[in-house]
Amino acid sequence: MVAFLEVDQIVKRFGAVEVLKAIDIRVEDGEFLVLVGPSGCGKSTLLNTIAGLESVTEGELRIAGRRVNELHPKDRDIAMVFQSYALYPNMNVEQNISFGMEMRGVPKAERAQAVREVAKLLQIEQLLKRKPSQLSGGQRQRVAMGRALVRKPKIFLFDEPLSNLDAKLRVEMRTEIKKLHQRLGATIVYVTHDQIEAMTLATRIAVMRGGVLQQLGTPREVYDHPANIFVAGFMGSPSMNLIPATVIEDGGRLAVAVRREDAGPLRLPLHETTNGPPADGRARDYLGREVILGLRPEAITDPRDAEAHTAHHHPIECLVEVTEPTGPDTLAVLRLGGIEATARLRADSDARPAHSSAFMVDMAKAVLFDPATEARI
Repeated sequence: MVAFLEVDQIVKRFGAVEVLKAIDIRVEDGEFLVLVGPSGCGKSTLLNTIAGLESVTEGELRIAGRRVNELHPKDRDIAMVFQSYALYPNMNVEQNISFGMEMRGVPKAERAQAVREVAKLLQIEQLLKRKPSQLSGGQRQRVAMGRALVRKPKIFLFDEPLSNLDAKLRVEMRTEIKKLHQRLGATIVYVTHDQIEAMTLATRIAVMRGGVLQQLGTPREVYDHPANIFVAGFMGSPSMNLIPATVIEDGGRLAVAVRREDAGPLRLPLHETTNGPPADGRARDYLGREVILGLRPEAITDPRDAEAHTAHHHPIECLVEVTEPTGPDTLAVLRLGGIEATARLRADSDARPAHSSAFMVDMAKAVLFDPATEARI
């Protein structure tokens, strides 16, 4: 089956520098794909090649089955929303939204109807006669989105549209964009360096680093089954604890041994679960060898919080270095395997700095990584 947007082995070079390295992504009609990664990873360059603002060095771009490599941006049937809003300061909101339609020769009555519909959808009817200088950042972003929406394109491209807004407004606009996607069922490709934005908005996430696609999957897949150490550390806040450990056999079962500075090593059995590493197979290949044990902060929690204390929950005792109350919960920093690991505890947790506390580790949520290749085992 042909995907709606196909990024087929796309390579982009600026001189001798390869900025995109054989990127391969398929986006279905109505999907919300988020490109995420640190600054300089190539995500905006990829968006610009889809838009036609940058040429493709190698590979093929197809929209609805049609090759678009050589097509001018205006012929690709895409609409782009920029970080800078790019509004005309001398035009009011209504003129800004309708200007593109006017240039394409759309009749006046049809333009007015389209502006009314979009203004209602974005709740900016009362702003139509104002100039951009009279608008807040969030209102300007809505106008920029309105200008894209009236075109009714095949694909919407968003380039870090919320990065100029304050924290509260970013959360509000994130909700607005998600509602908009649900109402329109539009195909969206969205660039951000904010992994919270990626997790909350996407139907699928493409994690990039150094021009290479590290992982493509649903937010849950990327969070629970990170492909490598980079994805594990980049996605999630606080990020996944990456703890040096050794695979051992303990009473006939595979386990990991984790060094503690204030006591003997911890022995945590591995479990054959959907989330964690298998109890045999690939993990057995690492018997007696060093691995990296990945545990999300919520996998290290209060003993009373662990769900029903199942077979994959294991009690441990650790020295607490720091506690950080966040409101809904408390983060505790522990020393495990020579690193500072973060546990997510209840808001009323009695864990105290410089004291030993009991914790429960959910090994069903554990993942193992190869320290040499950094890939998930």
